[in-house]
Amino acid sequence: MQSLAKLLLVGALWFPLSASALFDQCKDQFPNQQIPSTHQVGRDLCFDDFAIYYSPIDKKPIYTVEKLNAEQFQAPHPRRTNRFYEEARLPFHERSLLADYRGSGFDRGHNVPAGDMTRERGMAQSFSLANMMPQARQNNQGIWAKRVEEPTRMYIKRAQGDIFVFTGSVGQAGSIGKSKVTVPSHLYKLVYDPSKKIAWAYWVENTDEAQMNPPISYQELVQKTGVDFHLPVDLIDNRASARAQ
Repeated sequence: MQSLAKLLLVGALWFPLSASALFDQCKDQFPNQQIPSTHQVGRDLCFDDFAIYYSPIDKKPIYTVEKLNAEQFQAPHPRRTNRFYEEARLPFHERSLLADYRGSGFDRGHNVPAGDMTRERGMAQSFSLANMMPQARQNNQGIWAKRVEEPTRMYIKRAQGDIFVFTGSVGQAGSIGKSKVTVPSHLYKLVYDPSKKIAWAYWVENTDEAQMNPPISYQELVQKTGVDFHLPVDLIDNRASARAQ
């Protein structure tokens, strides 16, 4: 037990919690390398093709970010691995576990979708449990996959230049497993196109019965989540722009 405690202490010292994430190794995933601001304390995790700001309290992402473009999607799509794994970079007491989701009735819902991954390593890494949130099953496989993730990819395939996509969840609708992984009440996906200077967000209730509503503006999302993504302040209400894409 002493050696385990020492290991956890060393891990905590080596990988400190922060309210202002650094993302030193993957700042290029963010628009203008500007890291979002939030009162939520978390850990910054860099992966090959995306980044995660992770909540050790809720044991799910506070937000994830990807930098995507049409050229990437022209490459052959790697085979989906479906090999979910516990994130070893996190101290054990801060991880979500495979057992937490087993029998919970909730899907392991990707924040960064496997369908966005165009390289084998990125595909494998997207199955880290640090990238998962407890998601209502029909929501994950239905409205979220078909009316949020797929339209986002279709937009990127037609866009000029890089598109930045933030995904996350908020609210508390219970918890699952011994690790008490927070079940969010709402899910969101923010899409930002720097070339057109537009941004919009999908905002979806985390239930099997969720209905699709028109996208909300960037400003509304900041108010709902408490996360300032540091997009240009001159962005107007882009809900009409989003519906026209």
